Amino acid sequence: MKLIRTVRPRGPAGSHERRGSRAASGWLMLLSSLCIPISALAAAPLSLDPARAAKGRMAAEFRSSRFDQGSSRLVKVIIQYKQPVLTSQEAPGEREMKNQGAMLHTRFSSIRAVVMSVPAWMIPQIAKNPNVAYITPDRPVQMRDTDEDPITATTRDVAATQFSVDGTGVGVAVIDSGVSDHPDLHNAAGASRVVYSQSFVTGDSSTSDKYGHGTHVAGIIAGNGSASASGYAVRHVGMAAGVNIINLRVLDQNGMGTDSQTIAAIQRAIALKSTYNIRVINLSLGRGIWESYTLDPLCQAVESAWKAGIVVVVAAGNSGRDNSMGTFGYATIGAPGNDPYAITVGATRTRGTSTRVDDAIVSYSSKGPSLGDHIVKPDLVAPGNRIGSLRVAGSTLDTSYPQFREGPVAGGPSQYFRLSGTSMSTPIVTGAVALVLQKSSALTPDQVKARLMKTAWKGFSTYTSSLDVHNNSYSNQDDIFSYGAGYLDVSAALNNTDLASGVALSPTATRNSTTGVVSLSNTLVTNTSVVWGSSVVWGNSVVWGNAALSSNSVVWGNSVVWGNTLLSGNSVVWGNSVVWGNAASEALSSDEDGEN
Repeated sequence: MKLIRTVRPRGPAGSHERRGSRAASGWLMLLSSLCIPISALAAAPLSLDPARAAKGRMAAEFRSSRFDQGSSRLVKVIIQYKQPVLTSQEAPGEREMKNQGAMLHTRFSSIRAVVMSVPAWMIPQIAKNPNVAYITPDRPVQMRDTDEDPITATTRDVAATQFSVDGTGVGVAVIDSGVSDHPDLHNAAGASRVVYSQSFVTGDSSTSDKYGHGTHVAGIIAGNGSASASGYAVRHVGMAAGVNIINLRVLDQNGMGTDSQTIAAIQRAIALKSTYNIRVINLSLGRGIWESYTLDPLCQAVESAWKAGIVVVVAAGNSGRDNSMGTFGYATIGAPGNDPYAITVGATRTRGTSTRVDDAIVSYSSKGPSLGDHIVKPDLVAPGNRIGSLRVAGSTLDTSYPQFREGPVAGGPSQYFRLSGTSMSTPIVTGAVALVLQKSSALTPDQVKARLMKTAWKGFSTYTSSLDVHNNSYSNQDDIFSYGAGYLDVSAALNNTDLASGVALSPTATRNSTTGVVSLSNTLVTNTSVVWGSSVVWGNSVVWGNAALSSNSVVWGNSVVWGNTLLSGNSVVWGNSVVWGNAASEALSSDEDGEN
């Protein structure tokens, strides 16, 4: 559904899939003016070339020939600094900017940044300030039959019978379109488990869910199924029905938001961590990648939460069918899912059964590696196709797509709604994280991520096919860039007692331009501090891939993305130019219903 820069939620896949099929639209659109050498991402030393250094501190949008640097129109920007920024103190150069017509909106100490509206002509001047690290626009973001719901029946049974965990005591921050009241989010005494709510939507202080996405996400995490206990063909119970929800609204009634709103919500979650025991943040939203995650302010906010001890679970995106750049859906992971700290989640389809062996990756689930940085993503996959959860009557999604309502068998008012997308698979992993943390509360975010990835089920077949609702056929190669470490296995994760030491950053994919072979590496930090060490093997278990991935870390497959072919996709993913996203930030509305 929508993310935030306008952050789009990673929800229903349908309309987004249609957009992605048009070569001239979607965030993976090639804009020749925005194709820049990856080396330009890092600002050159000022002493060598001040002009080049200043240019390197500006986001691609500001370097484009389409951007009028001489204009006096106000542009809302996020300015990151090299030194800490205090919320109560002016940042370097802030007063001078205000004196020339700039307006301060907020300061973010978590990412050393300020949000300001500045005249367009001022942006190149700001970039010349040696204290400035990087300037970006405040970009939009958006959402991306049995007796029990097949996605969680087995998981809940394991958790309840073996470990008696349901997430009780754990706080989960849902940064989305808001969370409306629903009986499934109440406790046994009838009180709401939404313990805190705040809106970051400009001009709208309401924390209810006018779009209908955030409540659906919250239900997948925390719904107790009370409204579907009788009269429904399927009982919809969330992954961790005892958790408390911290509702941080950043998306409006159309599922749209901005980077600064999302960053403000992340910073608020960090501030409230101790008060509500917030251990997990769910981000079922995102946008296109415009620069390296090391410069992206949204990614930096995710990292600040991770380093504060909060696990951040992010949707991969729904662009897996996008072949507008000849990549067959590869390199379509969105931000902030490209950040190596986050747990990035792709989607599977269950085919209506509670067994895992017949499941497959959905064709619309975005694939790695990430643009520019080549981070191996997603990290995990989980069910995300046609997922039933809480309905918000009268919300934008509800009124736009009444066919997705699920009511009692005998008829009557509907309490549930069906959506598809990585927006839905993400809260399944979030709920699993809450269960693991209730059982082992001392785990760090890196230990949680490592445990989930090591224990993930790795039994996918190499090739699968699927049909969408229009009977279009898709052939899918299930590989490391499709499912990462594998399929979420909560039972295995809860039974595991390994304690990883070090950081669990997602690895980098490196391609040999001569042989075409792609290998995994941990170039982001020294091997001694990485959970995975110098290979893909952690302990006695292969973390990424299945038996086709040997201990020498070579990534298998003959796809255009890492093969020896001369197709255009190779140059897009591995070449010297980076195809950055554009400013489009439409919501991933559910006018399609997943795939068969």
